[in-house]
Amino acid sequence: MAEGIVKEVAAVKEVAASKETVAPKAPVETPKAKEHDASKAKEHKANTKPAMAPVAEAPKAETPAPFYVKKKSQFSDCLLFNKWSFEVVVADPSLVRYINLEPTIIPHSFGRKSQGRFAKANINVVERLINKAMRSGQGKRKLSGKFIRGRGGCGKKMQTMQIVEKAFEIVEKQTKKNPIQVYITAIENAAPREDVTRIKKGGVAYSVAVDVSPSKRLDEAIKNIALAAFGNSFNKKLTAEQALADELIAAANYDAKSLAIKRKDEVERIAKSSR
Repeated sequence: MAEGIVKEVAAVKEVAASKETVAPKAPVETPKAKEHDASKAKEHKANTKPAMAPVAEAPKAETPAPFYVKKKSQFSDCLLFNKWSFEVVVADPSLVRYINLEPTIIPHSFGRKSQGRFAKANINVVERLINKAMRSGQGKRKLSGKFIRGRGGCGKKMQTMQIVEKAFEIVEKQTKKNPIQVYITAIENAAPREDVTRIKKGGVAYSVAVDVSPSKRLDEAIKNIALAAFGNSFNKKLTAEQALADELIAAANYDAKSLAIKRKDEVERIAKSSR
């Protein structure tokens, strides 16, 4: 009995040992399984990005400073009356487009640039002062109780041009500055920003304050400067050149003695009360 049990145990051990020594059978691959594995391998290869070698960082280049290109005129070397440069600064941005500072020696265009809408913006700003000084005054209206008739310079452009040139010489002598720059500053200070217009509604007319366009601001400033020059020299020993120079200097300094500044303050005060 005991021997039989021992033999059975020995047989069981032999069977277990034979199972351990036998190698496991490899799974049989079918053609469909092979195609499935190949497609999976392609998808994996497409989805995985190849490892890139580390790139050395290039040194950062310094960004160059911005530069501004200004259109240069072929007459940029010309000086007004062969004396003064047109390289001046216009501080009021609304007047930049309408103040023409095209270099010229003699500010006389013979009316070539005055045809068309807004054509006055093409005329040199010094020539516009000469043209305003040639006018016969305010007609029936009086300026400080006086009729202004341009001191006999109506239509005489060469005479008025000499008056402006001598006035600029006086301005340069008294201020030690470019007289064109003094003239531009005077325009900026004397240009009104607000005015009054009449509106009729329901048979009733009343005043309303309105903003003044840049073109009219420039016209009003030049007109008031020219009228002030001749108004101050009317029936007096003061010459027109000295009166114009004094008006330009006073307006550039925003002096209350300037008639153009007085007129601007009066117009803006009336407009303020009509808001």
